[in-house]
Amino acid sequence: MWFYVQHILIPRQQADAALHGIPRGNLSDLYPRWLGARELLLHHRDPYSPEVTREIQTGYYGRPLDPTRPNDPKDQQAFAYPAYVAFLFAPAITLPFPSVQIGFRWFLIALTIITALLWLRTLRWRPACWTIASVIILTLGSFQVLQGIKLQQLSLLVAGLIAGAAILLTRGHLALAGVLIALATIKPQLVLILAIWLMLWAVSDWRRRQGLFWGFAATLLVLFAAAEYALPHWLWRFRQAIAAYRQYNDGAGSLLEVLLTPTWGRAVAVLVVLTLVYIGWRLRRASNDSPSFVLMFVLVLVATVVVAPKTAPYNQILLLPAILLVARDWQVLWQKNIQTRAVFTGCIAVIIWPWLAATALTMASLVLPTNMIQQAWAVPVWTSLAIPLAVLLLLAVSFRQLVTTPSVGIAPAARNR
Repeated sequence: MWFYVQHILIPRQQADAALHGIPRGNLSDLYPRWLGARELLLHHRDPYSPEVTREIQTGYYGRPLDPTRPNDPKDQQAFAYPAYVAFLFAPAITLPFPSVQIGFRWFLIALTIITALLWLRTLRWRPACWTIASVIILTLGSFQVLQGIKLQQLSLLVAGLIAGAAILLTRGHLALAGVLIALATIKPQLVLILAIWLMLWAVSDWRRRQGLFWGFAATLLVLFAAAEYALPHWLWRFRQAIAAYRQYNDGAGSLLEVLLTPTWGRAVAVLVVLTLVYIGWRLRRASNDSPSFVLMFVLVLVATVVVAPKTAPYNQILLLPAILLVARDWQVLWQKNIQTRAVFTGCIAVIIWPWLAATALTMASLVLPTNMIQQAWAVPVWTSLAIPLAVLLLLAVSFRQLVTTPSVGIAPAARNR
């Protein structure tokens, strides 16, 4: 997969950019956030302003975008994050961006490894060392994670925060978990549904679970207040930035809207959310060390990827715990019936296709001309949009077994501290 991205996909993109005059700068998703943080904290400028946006484009694309050029990208790369994301980059705003970029890339690699290990512990799966090594290698070698690392995407950071919150919740450290969930709101679309369900879960046993609410609310209040002090009325500017983002990204539709048309996509998304609400309400009283709680947490993450705006593959890092959950108990699930085995076979084929295709292209590159290989650049990502649906289907057909399988549960720990 690394060979495919570095020697097939990227050269193809570079050749296409040269042919059509498409600008290419540092192409780092970190850059708009880093520059916006620097301008806000050092120079007290509005990171949402058109002036800062043009400066971001100069670094990201190599020059400001020109609306008169039909081949210029539509994505303005404006600062479209909550203003408090600037505080996360405060230690790095005085450093040159190339150094920040290199350091952050290695940070994301280390964090992704930690994220995988945290999910193994959260799921109470203690496999052999070779299995752990395989999980780490396959995670780092997935197209979704590799894209996130190459772009220095904050989705990988948010995934790490969510994994940390999950293990803290299952260990009974509710207030600290609330703090991490609040920090993860730097990408609200990835944590909104999870935060709503966790707050419902907290109020369902307020006396024992209120620590989660207070940790979340206090941290979010501090972040909002600090951002308001640094940039008065930032929330209104953020809303305007999100509205503009949806316009220049063709509505930033969800995966379902892209696959099923906007109308049908929204209808199915409503159905998914309503189903999630029903299950969440039924499981709201589940203890933090129960199979039901862990499964609901994982299900919320999968549903988020399916219904959240934007179809970027790097957001699929949130599917990792669901895949690990199914992988751990595959023998029990496989024995259910022939229909389940057929569904499993199809879904697994969709999930592993990118690795198979990347391997085939890598081997073919040894004997075939480069231009012929690059013409097949899209083959490994053919199933990209289908992978979240495949994972959701796996959970759907396995739900009853996963809830009742003892191995899914968390070993006795401090309950609801």
